[in-house]
Amino acid sequence: MLKFEFWTILEAVLNVIILFILLRIFLFKPVNKIMDERTRSIQNDIDSAKKSREEADTLKQQYEDDLSNAKEEAQRIIMKAHEEAETERAAMIQRSQEEADQIVADAGKTIENERKMVIRQAQTQIADLAIEAASKIIGENVDDEKNRRLVDEFLSGEEGSGE
Repeated sequence: MLKFEFWTILEAVLNVIILFILLRIFLFKPVNKIMDERTRSIQNDIDSAKKSREEADTLKQQYEDDLSNAKEEAQRIIMKAHEEAETERAAMIQRSQEEADQIVADAGKTIENERKMVIRQAQTQIADLAIEAASKIIGENVDDEKNRRLVDEFLSGEEGSGE
């Protein structure tokens, strides 16, 4: 059956201890070293990923801010363009109104000048007719220059009271 011998047990215990020491030196230390390096590598990757994500979030926020600023700037530009267009439209209307007023004023002056010219022509014709009629009534031609001056003075006096 089973015999328990001291030397065999001691030899088995020493073999286990030697095996443990050898495993610890040649297996556990390199494996632990590899596992520590792998752990550090994974932790570095995790830290790097966190840092990259934070940078990405920062860039995303910056892009969103830039986009918002661009939209606001576009809105300001549109509003400014509308205001400038409205100002230009008002200026064009004002210029058109001034031109129309000037045309009306010029037409009024032209009409007044033509009216005065027609009145002068009518006065001259009336004076000629009056002088001719007076000459026929009197029967002789009295000084033509003197008669014309008298008729012109009469008509000028009538014109001043008629208007």
